[in-house]
Amino acid sequence: MPEPSAPASALETSTMRAVSWRLMPFLLAAYIAAYIDRANIGFAALQMNKAVGIDAKTFGLGAGIFFVGYFILEVPSNLALERFGARKWIARIMISWGIISAGFALIGGPTSFLIMRFALGAAEAGFFPGVILYLTYWYPATHRARIVGIFMVAIPAANAIASPISGAILQWLSGALGLAGWQWIFIAEGIPSALLGVYALIWLTDRPADAKWLTAEQRDWLKTTLDTERARKPKVPHTSAWAIMFNKHVLAMALVYSGAVGASTSLGMWTPQLIKPFGLDSFQIGLVNTIPFVLSAIWMVLWGRSSDRSGERVWHNAIPLAWMVVAIVLMLFAHSLWTIIPLLTLVAAGTYASKGPFWALSSEWLGPAAAAAGLAQINALGNLSGFFFNYAIGYIRDATGSYDAALMPVAAVAAIGTVTVIIIGKGQARTVATHG
Repeated sequence: MPEPSAPASALETSTMRAVSWRLMPFLLAAYIAAYIDRANIGFAALQMNKAVGIDAKTFGLGAGIFFVGYFILEVPSNLALERFGARKWIARIMISWGIISAGFALIGGPTSFLIMRFALGAAEAGFFPGVILYLTYWYPATHRARIVGIFMVAIPAANAIASPISGAILQWLSGALGLAGWQWIFIAEGIPSALLGVYALIWLTDRPADAKWLTAEQRDWLKTTLDTERARKPKVPHTSAWAIMFNKHVLAMALVYSGAVGASTSLGMWTPQLIKPFGLDSFQIGLVNTIPFVLSAIWMVLWGRSSDRSGERVWHNAIPLAWMVVAIVLMLFAHSLWTIIPLLTLVAAGTYASKGPFWALSSEWLGPAAAAAGLAQINALGNLSGFFFNYAIGYIRDATGSYDAALMPVAAVAAIGTVTVIIIGKGQARTVATHG
């Protein structure tokens, strides 16, 4: 087995630092905005469901139907990004979803709620796999788990940021200008996304060759390093987009991702309602809800760095999924806020920590030629599970009165994913640095 990555050269360090400072703050902010707009119905539901007549089953369907629109347009969107360029396409996606998200303030009942959730998923389709594809244009393989981990810190960060803000909006802006608090959540959190989309047209650069903010030496090093990696033979050959989408490794990784997606979407959508029975007001729920996400954000970055430093991907993916499964099962026996919060933290840390190594492994298996279709297919199928999980949670919650029992399907799929990644990753070589 190859040794872990060699120390980086001064040129590599300066190049990666320049790329990261240019791209990552914006991409992180964009994904935070995306996830807030995707998951803010979790807090809005504390008022919205009663106000417009949405029961738990319908809310679960609405939470999940987002992923149907997302699934339908995911692969076409990623192929369009490769054709038209990341700068224009990411901007288009962000402006679309920001406008639709703010429009949720106008919903008047279950039907309009479901239509808007479907439209939001369709508008956001392609953003996440598009950014993962975009990162492969800029980062050699030995940097990707850490960088993807940093990018995906946006998910717990979005929950940590939005939870107290949404709680405060519900409690203190209700009635302002004749609008309910839940309506203000959508307006205040949707408009920034559209504005960031406009800024993307100014700030993003499509490829390293166009990066005037890098020195000539840095551009040459990055191009040489990435070209060397592209010459390696990936596990998934580049054939047609259709063949790539149904390659066994792509489908297996989609299954692995389903458990992690199920846990993270469930946390975003249902945790406020899980905490509410403990007698907290809206703002207190927001503060308590930040705890799992702040701690898991820190662990996510550390775990991704560990994967890059060791060059190991498979077990860095499997182990977090495994402890997530254990934590979900233990929630069946937790009956106080002081036991629920540590277990929710373990669930959050498991699902988020696995994602950096997961996407690093997926992009290495696909290679650059198959990445556009393959990454989008993995993300599309993985996220489609969010439709089934959220509907199942709402259905089981209505039938049993228990949110804990409703999370068991998530645990089952995550357990299958843990075993799957170990089996398909058997014999996987460690990622080795390539210094130009």
